[in-house]
Parts: sequence; structure tokens; C-alpha cells
Amino acid sequence: MTEGEKKISSKFRHKSWNEVKTNDSWAIFKIMSEFVDGFEKMSKIGPCVSIFGSARTKEDNEYYKLAEEIAYKITKNGYGVITGGGPGIMEAGNKGATRAGGASVGLNIDLPHEQSSNPYIDFDKNIDFDYFFVRKVMFVKYAQAFVVLPGGFGTLDELFESITLIQTNKIGKFPIILVGSEFWTGLLEWVQSTLHTGFHTISEEDFALFKIVDTAEEVVSIINEFYTTYSLKPNF
Repeated sequence: MTEGEKKISSKFRHKSWNEVKTNDSWAIFKIMSEFVDGFEKMSKIGPCVSIFGSARTKEDNEYYKLAEEIAYKITKNGYGVITGGGPGIMEAGNKGATRAGGASVGLNIDLPHEQSSNPYIDFDKNIDFDYFFVRKVMFVKYAQAFVVLPGGFGTLDELFESITLIQTNKIGKFPIILVGSEFWTGLLEWVQSTLHTGFHTISEEDFALFKIVDTAEEVVSIINEFYTTYSLKPNF
């Protein structure tokens, strides 16, 4: 047992769990304030598309350039752009939206290494969060589509949560667009061979919840086609 573990053991040795005082109940007020602030600001922005991808993608990378082009074309078609507010693909998304003169939203979160606000977010649309789960609600509630470029665990988390929410009818259906077939094909082959065929943990119709594309024009076309049928509104 380490010294730290000994101290913890000693601290709780003579107390039952119910006797240990915490600040858990007070945390709800901080959580509520983040929800209220987020809802107040996001509800005024109008229809937006959330763009996800790696914070580590450099400016000379093809996917940085593609993310900027996608954001530019999306904005020219009447949508704002929401990103996680940081560098990499997020920065490219905000940069494209700003270049097109549209709403450029950043949902920033304090992280120890990668995260800091990029310079292309509108001053009044840079919203800071302490809680990942509150931030994720804002992404889902106010997005008319998800555009997902190559990224890491955070990107995959946001992708699979959105698919799950639609699959389980917790939110209305909206376009989920994976950009970059070279990046996504291996994952989706595993989903097909293992989740669907091998273990039967998903259904064939679940594959209709997302599309894979390689160009900005395809992204815009999918979104525009979807909203010839469905209305633009918050997702829940």
C-alpha cells in the first residue's frame, strides 16, 4: 500500500460511507449554471452544424483544409458552425465559418494540454465549460447535422453518442456525416463484421444513421437534401 493509500485508509477507517461529508450536492448549482448559460446563448444563434475532429491536426494537413472548406460552404448555405473551440479541425471549422461571414461558435473546455480557444470564434459565441457532459448536450441540442472528420477518442465519443441517441429515439434524426473514407473505412468494416455479423449487437438499419463522404460538396448536398423534408429546429 502506498503512503497515499494509507492516508486515505486511515481517514475513512472509523467512518461509515454515510458519515463522510462531500460537496456533491452543491455541485449541482455549478452544473445548472452551465446549462442555463449554454441554453441562453445557443438558443439565439440559429441553425448550425457541428464539426468534429482532432485538435492535433496541423494547418497544412489535407483534413484541416477540407474542414475549412466544408465550414465555408456550409455557412454559405445558411448555417452557422459549432466546434469544440480548440485548435486543429475545430480551428479550421471556425476559420471557414468566419471567412464566409457566418456564425462561428466555440464550445470550449479547459483541458491540461491541447485545449485553448482558437482565434476564429465570434466574440459573443465563445462559451466555456467545465463539464464535458454539459458541453455535449449543447452540441447535440443545437446542431442540424454532425460533420465528423478524423479524430481521436473525443471525436469517436461524440460520434457514437449521437448515433446512440438517434438509434434509441432519444433525439430526432439528423445527418451524421463521416468525412474521409480512408480514415473511417477500417472502423466501419469492424462494425459490420464484428458488431453486426459476428455478435449481432446492432441491426442492419443502424448503418443508415450515417454516411461516408470525401468532399465538401457531398457534405452540403446531404444536409440540404435532408432539410427539404425535415424542419430546422433544436433536437429535443
